[in-house]
Amino acid sequence: MTDQRFDKSKLPSRHVTEGPARAPHRSYFYAMGISEEEIHQPWVGVATCWNEAAPCNISLNRQAQAVKMGVKKGGGTPREFTTITVTDGIAMGHEGMRSSLASRDAIADTVELTMRGHCYDALVGLAGCDKSLPGMMMAMVRLNTPSVFIYGGSILPGRLDGRDVTVQDVFEAVGKHQAGNYTDAELAILERVACPSAGACGGQFTANTMACVSEAIGLALPNSSGAPAPYESRDQYGEASGEAVMRLIEKNIRARDIVTRKSLENAARVVACTGGSTNAGLHLPAIAHEAGIEFDLFDVCDIFHDTPYFVSLKPGGEYVAKDLYEVGGVPVVMKELRKAGLIHEDCITATGRTIGEEIDLVTREADGRVIYPVETPITKTGGVVGLKGNLAPDGAIVKVAGIAAEDQVFTGPARVFESEEEAFEAVKARQYKEGEVIVIRNEGPAGGPGMREMLATTAALSGQGMGKKVALITDGRFSGATRGFCIGHVGPEAAHGGPIALLKNGDVITIDAIKGELSVDLSDDELVRRKEAWKGPRPTIYATGALWKYAQLVGGARQGAVTHPGGGAEAHVYMDL
Repeated sequence: MTDQRFDKSKLPSRHVTEGPARAPHRSYFYAMGISEEEIHQPWVGVATCWNEAAPCNISLNRQAQAVKMGVKKGGGTPREFTTITVTDGIAMGHEGMRSSLASRDAIADTVELTMRGHCYDALVGLAGCDKSLPGMMMAMVRLNTPSVFIYGGSILPGRLDGRDVTVQDVFEAVGKHQAGNYTDAELAILERVACPSAGACGGQFTANTMACVSEAIGLALPNSSGAPAPYESRDQYGEASGEAVMRLIEKNIRARDIVTRKSLENAARVVACTGGSTNAGLHLPAIAHEAGIEFDLFDVCDIFHDTPYFVSLKPGGEYVAKDLYEVGGVPVVMKELRKAGLIHEDCITATGRTIGEEIDLVTREADGRVIYPVETPITKTGGVVGLKGNLAPDGAIVKVAGIAAEDQVFTGPARVFESEEEAFEAVKARQYKEGEVIVIRNEGPAGGPGMREMLATTAALSGQGMGKKVALITDGRFSGATRGFCIGHVGPEAAHGGPIALLKNGDVITIDAIKGELSVDLSDDELVRRKEAWKGPRPTIYATGALWKYAQLVGGARQGAVTHPGGGAEAHVYMDL
């Protein structure tokens, strides 16, 4: 008997399950043990980024089974499929890092192709590491299906000498080791205890930042992003997400009903008040682009600028994701934001209720240790600041969480490097001076290709005790674990002929995170002369393959480093075909 809640004649799966012409298709389904009743129910794609590359993804396989149970409970037919992930912690500091940002778009593309090819009616997406979270959310918005996102959960902190440690401590220990302040034996102990379980990095780095975004934007169930990966309670969130997507199909609530300009602003608020990763400045515009919403780096930074920073999470603060979960998680953070009038309450969420209605259900209050009351924040403005000036006409971004106001203005001569490797070797050999601005160029989305994160170089500087004594600017990115005065996403990038391509050693650069300025002391005429003499983009070793293709397609960081025209250019909506 067909379920009266669902009208199959309006769902994409009718193209593979209904009518005599689809008998061959149905024979495939019977081959997999699917019953006649299940064939005629709504079909839900359960997409995971499960793999054996890293702890962030290793538990997603198990969690997907819980999601499928929820879909079945709700009257749907779940079909699990996997996509790729590139884990930044493994890819960091070598050529493999070029694959990271490109993987975000490959994830969105492969999920889209799987959904289209098999005509699934809805999507539950599970993701664990950095780019897989925005990649999965981009696919949801691109397809505009009823969608629920669920995070795989964070790693538990390690313990050493009576304190919590994370992978960030290991990266920084490498810098101390290079400086002769950390022994081989100490490093060997730290690397064995820093990551004690399945799950994504525990600080407010990119994975946890985008997990908080998934709740704030409304695609994930409230508090679903908080529980660490090893906790059994993750399975309950998985099952609830499966049931939730069936209710969204019934009500025809689609991803773009949830992801709106207002919900993107809510998400940016949560990034700012938690001192989240600068990578959100790249991923929020990319998610917006899928819906045809204009929401670029400057829009994100405007929100960052006037949002108080009141959640103490590493690297700027003291705590990790598990601690945030234990004091009430993102719902309590959003409750504090609402007290300051900084939340759009009418945005619909994956529960079918509005953000305001969800916040009304939150009984807990800020604990004052992890989550400060919004009236007495850690600092009055967000942990991330946008910059603009003659060195960055298309903007740049800097994380100031944990940096004192007097350290947020820096003027110094440029020390220019043509790649991260060149800079890392120079930093290791201490071939730089206090007071300099280290410039790493040709590392943008197209020029890298792949817009690598510069964690090895910044961690080495921190380890040498030079984090406050030099500044660093790049057209590449920084890890969410980066500390120090580090400016990323400088646009236009060097490969596109941006001013960063024209710098020479000794040019005087001013970075002012209080005024939002990034400029070089050169006249417009001098910049024009240098542009005319510019020899064009530096050739890369990627003359073929996926990264060559990516470099041809990718746009600037200001719009999110996107690779296709987006929702604004659509000629059809998948759900209505």
